[in-house]
Amino acid sequence: MKTVLITGANKGIGFETAKQLAQLNHYVYLGSRGKANGLEAVRQLKELGITNVETIVIDVADINSVREARAELEAKIGSLDILINNAGIAGNQPQDLATSSIENLRRIFDTNFFGAIQTTQEFLPLLKKSSQGAIINVSSEVGSLAVHTAPQRNPNRAKYHAYGSSKTALNAFTVMLANELNDTGISVNGVTPGYTATDLNQFQGAKTPEQGAMPIVKLATQSHPGITAKFFKDGGEVGW
Repeated sequence: MKTVLITGANKGIGFETAKQLAQLNHYVYLGSRGKANGLEAVRQLKELGITNVETIVIDVADINSVREARAELEAKIGSLDILINNAGIAGNQPQDLATSSIENLRRIFDTNFFGAIQTTQEFLPLLKKSSQGAIINVSSEVGSLAVHTAPQRNPNRAKYHAYGSSKTALNAFTVMLANELNDTGISVNGVTPGYTATDLNQFQGAKTPEQGAMPIVKLATQSHPGITAKFFKDGGEVGW
């Protein structure tokens, strides 16, 4: 039974990812900023007969919270097999980079980019103790420079420029870290759920959370040391 930590797992795509991985016989720690929300998520899963789950309080934007979560997990397990950096925020609208407030940008980056980095740094020692560790960064196609510069690009993506920029930075971190860890056997990849209906986009997405979780679960269950520094979606790869 592999051990998995998913940040931002008390709702939305993170919750569905936890549910599906637990159903596949993984032991899943559901990261939640608030303990009550995390316990409620675990209660919902246990009502479905899923018992191989626990909650752990972690606010990825707060280094002290991340360190406390790491210490708590270290006391429970000898190694961590999969870290899924899922926690993210959309930020306030509008997000035109010519006028968006620096405060809004910093808040988005603190969670979506720096939060993923400091969480990864803290849990990396536990991942290195796994026989086949994997780091999965949940990104977005709005962070893909290839998508934004394609001839058929969608001009409506402009409303997500600040959010998208944070995911572009996360993509760069994914590639650089994968190269750093190339000799350790730990795979590092990005994955996009697609346009999924969650509170991050006021439930406007075309996919359900169950559908959005599927490419994440597929990557988590097929992680291999030789597959690293790649960006996946339903049906294949995404250009960086």
